[in-house]
Amino acid sequence: MSNELIKRMMTSLILFVVVIFCILINKIIFLIAVFMTAYLCFSEWCNINYKFFSGQFWNYFLIRGLGLFYLLFPFILGAFFLRGNSFESALFFIVVLCICICSDTGGYVFGNIIGGKKLTKISPNKTISGSIGSFIFSILPIFLIDLQNYIDINFYFSLKNILFCLIISLTCQLGDLFISYFKRLNKVKNTGSILPGHGGLLDRIDGIIFAIPTASILKLSQIF
Repeated sequence: MSNELIKRMMTSLILFVVVIFCILINKIIFLIAVFMTAYLCFSEWCNINYKFFSGQFWNYFLIRGLGLFYLLFPFILGAFFLRGNSFESALFFIVVLCICICSDTGGYVFGNIIGGKKLTKISPNKTISGSIGSFIFSILPIFLIDLQNYIDINFYFSLKNILFCLIISLTCQLGDLFISYFKRLNKVKNTGSILPGHGGLLDRIDGIIFAIPTASILKLSQIF
């Protein structure tokens, strides 16, 4: 196992523990953490787009505005609503994060083991097999919750919940491609260097910041 992979895994584990703590401790701490996350993501978003748009004032202004609007409204409001006020809603928020993590892991595992045809020119490392792996792995949280009797949330094995996982996985993948497009446009590999083994915070949660508003809308619609 390479040092880079070990570093990546350790960073992911520490980040996950910190996130779980912020979600469960209380809603004020959670909200502060969400605002800090949005601020760091906005800062990285502005930095990666400076190179390509720096000579185009209005375009750069619009790009900054797009990032600010999205992070302030769909992301922060979505996270606040999805977290809710109850312990059960906090657990459901964690489940959504687990779906995102499993989706990302499935893409990495299938993409590296199977490889094959590229998914799109936007991100050369993304493959069709990786995308399929993302969808398959995104369903794993259902099995983990359905097989135990300690977490009392309504997320058992059903066609409705499988569809929910697949939609979240799709959103994660689209979010990843969206950020990858702008990184490629600006000819940068990472959005930053705050997370060892990953790069920037936006590199690590690019899919999550799109999945959370989607999960909130699905929950608000009461379809899922």
